[in-house]
Amino acid sequence: MKAVRAHEIGGPEVLKYEDIPEASPGPGEALLDIRSIGVNYTDVSSRKGTNPPPSLPWTPGREAAGVVKAVGDGVTEVAVGDRVAYAMHTGSYSQEAVVPSWLLVRLPDGVEFATGAATMLQAMTAHFLTFGITRLNPGDSALVHAGAGGVGLLLIQMLKKVGLHVFTTVSTGDKAQLARDAGADVTINYTEADFAEEVRKATGGTGIRIVFDAVGRTTFDDSIKCLGRRGHMAFYGQASGPVGPIDSGVLRNGSLFLTRPSLGDYTATREELLQRADECLNWVQSGELKLHIGLELPLSDAAEAHRQLEGRMTTGKILLTP
Repeated sequence: MKAVRAHEIGGPEVLKYEDIPEASPGPGEALLDIRSIGVNYTDVSSRKGTNPPPSLPWTPGREAAGVVKAVGDGVTEVAVGDRVAYAMHTGSYSQEAVVPSWLLVRLPDGVEFATGAATMLQAMTAHFLTFGITRLNPGDSALVHAGAGGVGLLLIQMLKKVGLHVFTTVSTGDKAQLARDAGADVTINYTEADFAEEVRKATGGTGIRIVFDAVGRTTFDDSIKCLGRRGHMAFYGQASGPVGPIDSGVLRNGSLFLTRPSLGDYTATREELLQRADECLNWVQSGELKLHIGLELPLSDAAEAHRQLEGRMTTGKILLTP
């Protein structure tokens, strides 16, 4: 079967579309015929060595949707023929994948494979950031970095469901419009303005309740400056690079909270996984949560998908099709 693999750490050019041996499921596993694959920045981080893969050659991808083709011993969660989606298991840039069966979520009738692949990782991330970090209340203010990205657009919508006033950072006018369409109250073009200064000015110097930062090195310090008393900093990614050593003294001014959360810790049991996934999929199906698929490419063009994502040329979700 065909898959995308990297035999070394490096730029997008290290991703090779090649033949690999077919796999079969072991106990507690299912073999999927992959129909749609989600691309996420974590794939880029691993490929270029920021979060290196455990071994090489390596098949990227942490999210996909497809049809169960075979199951191993002891599998009770799914059956052959089920339409499913999953996240948080590496190796989805492939025509087939073996996945732990407890991670598989059945797609509701009428939900397409592309929708399933576009929902799982990013929507569940937005879900736990909104509902799992701290109790957010109507009238609270939040700052969402990269508001036109896949997580950003979903996170803005979920925060507005709770009733928050949402600031977001973007880099172009077109991205600002996408963020506004998702519900953002204030868009800040970070190439033209100091976002921390704009937030403090808009809040009369009191700051905001929570910042959601997946950018990292270039935004971290100023994100902290945006927080008001007992504010929360949810630092969940590092697209611009890892943050250096942190002086804990910066948290003392205002009794601030800092967390470095990951989706796996907020979907650690099947019960919690299904609760988040089902809620997200149902919101998408009902139209309460709108997906923006910005780019779809063949699996063989995975390197191009990485080039565009890394170059900040994309908006919303990127999908690959085997």
